[in-house]
Amino acid sequence: MIRRRRAIRRSDLPAESNGRCDEGWDALFPGRLLRWYAARKRDLPWRRTRDPYRVWVSEIMLQQTTVGAVIPYYNAWLRAFPDLQTLARAPLQKVLKAWEGLGYYQRARNMRRTARIIRDRCGGRFPEDPADLAALPGFGPYTAAAVASLAFHRPVPVVEANVRRVMTRMLGLAGPPGAGRDAAIARFLEKRISRRSPGNFNQAMMEWGALVCRPKNPLCLKCPGQNFCRAFARGEQDVLPAPKTLRPKDITAVVAVIRKNGRVLLQKRPETGLLAGLWEFPGGKVEAGETLRAALRRELREERGFAVESARPLMTVRHSYTRFRVTLHAFDVTIAGPGGPRPPDFRGDSSVRWVSLGALDRYPLSLIHISEPTRLLSKSYAVFCLKKKKT
Repeated sequence: MIRRRRAIRRSDLPAESNGRCDEGWDALFPGRLLRWYAARKRDLPWRRTRDPYRVWVSEIMLQQTTVGAVIPYYNAWLRAFPDLQTLARAPLQKVLKAWEGLGYYQRARNMRRTARIIRDRCGGRFPEDPADLAALPGFGPYTAAAVASLAFHRPVPVVEANVRRVMTRMLGLAGPPGAGRDAAIARFLEKRISRRSPGNFNQAMMEWGALVCRPKNPLCLKCPGQNFCRAFARGEQDVLPAPKTLRPKDITAVVAVIRKNGRVLLQKRPETGLLAGLWEFPGGKVEAGETLRAALRRELREERGFAVESARPLMTVRHSYTRFRVTLHAFDVTIAGPGGPRPPDFRGDSSVRWVSLGALDRYPLSLIHISEPTRLLSKSYAVFCLKKKKT
């Protein structure tokens, strides 16, 4: 005999929700949703395993990053660090290099820290309890719920961007997201998550948001919950969730490509703070009222005590981020010295290195306090400069 779940009561819904509850929700959670997922799910590499290490790697990479971008990084990461023990004993620079291009480098640092904690304090085995997982560096409620449900079959709902958007529309939650909305959605889903397949339930919720209940142009006519969606019933699916009002800050920056005998100069960022421990070309932000060359001369003088003999423009690159837009100007720079131009010597300073083009791949690179285009930009500068030198 199949036991029916009770109908959803008004008290089950987040306080922001309006309108009368519908017993149809009980038909949606979890049966219809799991059947939809079985028929529509994408074949993704991390869905072929319940290994907590691999589940964890995928969930950390998928934060703030698209599935398409993550797949090659996920596969490459597992080749470099196939298990937790390998990651725990890996040098930090190797870990950061493997992460290069994914951005938010603190994620990689926390992964290495977590691997060492699990190795040293947990006998090399992941905790199964969500509370214990949430206490590890870089976890938090979302990652803890994902690993607990996907790897250890714990009935803990995941609330992330896709799930948040689905439930905001389904429940008709108006207004900007409040601090308690995720907790309210989690409480709502806790009563409806499949006890038999909690991992698939969470995957289905996330897939629902990714494939159907999309941020723009949601596919409402293909939605498994269309009949129960308050936003769709009111014609509000295109305005919910309420958009965040972010005005990106414009940043202009300069960097110097300094050459010496077929090599380029890299400097290492401090071991604490933003993009800690990564490598970059010398340079920095342009201050208000400064010309590009004036900013370049000031930054090189302040950072390294360099006097600029000449600075020739190489290229300008523009890149947009969630909170800021960067315009980066690169210059081919010659440093002045006694008796004329000369490349500086940094013997004894481990934070500055002359690096050949072939060795650039060994360094986790960063530029002007940003993370995304560093590898391509760095290689482009180096290739351009070295080719110009030969001609």
